[in-house]
Amino acid sequence: MTFFTIVLAILAFCLMIIIHEMGHFFAAKACGMKVSEFSLGMGPRLFKIQGKETLYTVKLLPLGGSVQLGEDEESDDPRSFRNKPVWQRMIVLAAGPVMNLVLGVIICAVVIIISGIVITPEIAKFGGDNPVSSEYLQEGDEIISINGHSIWSSMDISYALQNKAMKADENEKFISYSFKVKRDGETITLDDVRFAAVSSERGNSVSVDFIVRAYKINFGNLFAYSFKEAASYGRLVWISLIDLVSGTYGLNDLSGPVGTVSVITQTTTSGANFKENAVNFLSMVAFITINLGIMNLLPIPALDGSRIIFLVIELIRRRPIKPEHEGIVHFIGFAALMLLMLVITFNDIIKLVTG
Repeated sequence: MTFFTIVLAILAFCLMIIIHEMGHFFAAKACGMKVSEFSLGMGPRLFKIQGKETLYTVKLLPLGGSVQLGEDEESDDPRSFRNKPVWQRMIVLAAGPVMNLVLGVIICAVVIIISGIVITPEIAKFGGDNPVSSEYLQEGDEIISINGHSIWSSMDISYALQNKAMKADENEKFISYSFKVKRDGETITLDDVRFAAVSSERGNSVSVDFIVRAYKINFGNLFAYSFKEAASYGRLVWISLIDLVSGTYGLNDLSGPVGTVSVITQTTTSGANFKENAVNFLSMVAFITINLGIMNLLPIPALDGSRIIFLVIELIRRRPIKPEHEGIVHFIGFAALMLLMLVITFNDIIKLVTG
């Protein structure tokens, strides 16, 4: 890791935070709400600028940000958050995560533009001395699903193949998959498509012995595949969450800001040239910002999703929950998240030091 890549990773992380908070900020302004403070980071203030009614601050630790709307306070001010209609408050709360998702789609589009091509899930040709899968698949096959996992982008192919390979016995020579492909306009199912297994220190994988087709970009396919790529990232986040809850992954597999910066810097230097590094860097940033957007929409206390749930309850009850009660829930959730963040950050530092 170089100093430049570390700074680049930190700037990318800050960009995601700024975009998120700007979503809340501009939505609040559009709804006529009073914003008392817009801050980037956490901890002691480094500097501040007083606007017409909003205090803009930058804090020491680039671990988050906030837009102070007085969500947990009662007020007689008609512009206060709690005195606005529920639907406006929902829009303001959802605007931050949605901006992260939108940023992810935009970055996916930039990656495609830099690459100059759109990569499809259609098999163009087979490679290697002995392409095992060519016994089952054919050139021109458009892959629809692998083991029930719908294929929206080329990344989905890699994930579906390697995910099963990681769980396979290390002594297996071949790993079988169920493919659904479109061939000559007809959808067919291939139940025993085999790939050669590859064993290494990092675990099992398979030899992907075909190359998918690429097309020059135009407005139509750029628009479509940007959303498909972003949707694939989003689905991968959901799958990872399910695996985490089910116990497939543990606490040591989680990463906080330190681990995230480390992964971004490693990805940025893994390519063979500047173009590959740029594509790798932006792809990782797209995945992380989509991850942030989805995580913030989850009904976890202190996150935007939890506040939206309280508004849904308010709609059902036709009266708000007392702000002090809601504030206690969010405070407990925030404290738990900070404790978890400390543990994860400690693990990140240990992994960084030990390699």
